[in-house]
Amino acid sequence: MVPTKTDVKLKGGESRSTPGMYLALMRPRQWTKNLLVFAALIFSIRIADMNMLSHAVAGFVLFCLVSSCVYVLNDYVDRERDRMHPEKKHRPIASGAIQPNSALAFGVGLLAVCLLLAFRFQPVFGFVLTAYFVLNVLYSFRLKHVVIMDLLVIAAGFVLRAIGGGLVIGVPLTPWFLICTLLLALFLAIGKRRHELYLLQSDKGAHRQVLEHYSMELLNQMNAIVTTATIMSYSLFTFTSGHTPHLMWTIVLVLYGIFRYLYLIHIEGKGGRPEKLLLEDKHILLTVVLYAFSVAFILLYLDK
Repeated sequence: MVPTKTDVKLKGGESRSTPGMYLALMRPRQWTKNLLVFAALIFSIRIADMNMLSHAVAGFVLFCLVSSCVYVLNDYVDRERDRMHPEKKHRPIASGAIQPNSALAFGVGLLAVCLLLAFRFQPVFGFVLTAYFVLNVLYSFRLKHVVIMDLLVIAAGFVLRAIGGGLVIGVPLTPWFLICTLLLALFLAIGKRRHELYLLQSDKGAHRQVLEHYSMELLNQMNAIVTTATIMSYSLFTFTSGHTPHLMWTIVLVLYGIFRYLYLIHIEGKGGRPEKLLLEDKHILLTVVLYAFSVAFILLYLDK
């Protein structure tokens, strides 16, 4: 059989650019989600030292690599559905740039190395990282098809990141902080589902089976509830975290960031890739940077 031009291009492309394709398979843009690992360090800045910083960086890197293993598994499992998605069809496995079995072997090897390093680094952190991966495996094979549960699992992944960030530097996290993390993650997950439903209105079951059980009205109502709860929980956190009440001044930044994201979801029709919005929308990026600096300044100079 004589290969077509497309076949030659794919085979040649894979042989010439395998490192770049595997890097794309790991989705480095989504590593921004793991910056949550540094949250505990930021709120402990008064007692932070270089040892804590190095531990936080190590935790961040391990979460990035393990999350990449999850993305590899997701792309492997969803490769047929991804080929019908207007954006995801360009991913390495779905497009045919990387063979599915090669991608899976790469992910398994990377996961083994990461978990071994995590348990040697700190056993409890290793268990959290393992729980994160197992939860996402359950999501990939079953829970992503269960309405509402799919959103809660995504949010739980962010909570595990926050817990892991606290463990690697030896700092306990307050319940209010974990609640805020859970609600903010739900906010982003609901926005992501809404965007997928918006893109696939004509055939919404073609990519994600669970979208058959959602509607714009339901997601809008859930978003309104979660948005309100997030703002209230963060406001209470600023007064009950054990730090200075001056943290209340950061509430305005949280409000602007949430409202800006709602604008992008409802007016601009975005929200399918939160990590992309973080890097490309200057308003949200500036708000996140200002928030981090504001918290650091307040805790360093106003926390008595």
